[in-house]
Amino acid sequence: MNPGAIVGAVVGAALIGAALIGVNNQVQAAQERLRSGITAVDQPKVAVADDAEADYCTPKFKEVLQRVLHACGLISGGRRGCKPADVQRLAAISDDEFNDLFAPLQERGGVIMFADGSDKLDDDGVKLVDELWEDRRGARYFFVVARASKTGSRKFNQALSHRRANSVKFRIEDHFKEPDLEKKMGLMWLGYDFAQLGTNYCKWNVSKPGKGCNAQAINRSAFVSWVDCRL
Repeated sequence: MNPGAIVGAVVGAALIGAALIGVNNQVQAAQERLRSGITAVDQPKVAVADDAEADYCTPKFKEVLQRVLHACGLISGGRRGCKPADVQRLAAISDDEFNDLFAPLQERGGVIMFADGSDKLDDDGVKLVDELWEDRRGARYFFVVARASKTGSRKFNQALSHRRANSVKFRIEDHFKEPDLEKKMGLMWLGYDFAQLGTNYCKWNVSKPGKGCNAQAINRSAFVSWVDCRL
């Protein structure tokens, strides 16, 4: 037999052997599926809470959080904020579901109070913003959710809540010089059209404790908090 024929025979035998191994592996995999059902690789991925995360990072919480992050541009890029129509349309979320998203953050976040018609951070507001920003604990996303009370026109209060959100953002930008801040901070300005807070939030960590908190006052505010969940 000539050398070329010998080489060809060897290569052919190797290919046949590899094919037989592949078939054998497929047969074994099929037998395993018949024995134990669908494999872990084939199962659809679902949100799970990591043992290292905070207790509030349940699969449901993370599902809603991810919708909000996408709607506000923190994951998908581009736009870096949400107005009421964005949250309702893009995140497909109701008022109650939205507030439920932040309810577990009572010990983590705070409510920055503003004077009626004002977007200016007072000394108490600056102090609380700084404390909350510095209390990062390795979290990835920082939310600023600004609102306005139901006094005045819808258009005025929409713009006012936007300015309140920016007041928090500008304080952090100017004071902490944080790099890539736009990739960490999610701004939402809700006016009074969406997800108004109840007076139970007056018991949270507010910047003006004990100074006459009612339904109007608690919504002249910006809720701020890091969120500790991994997505």
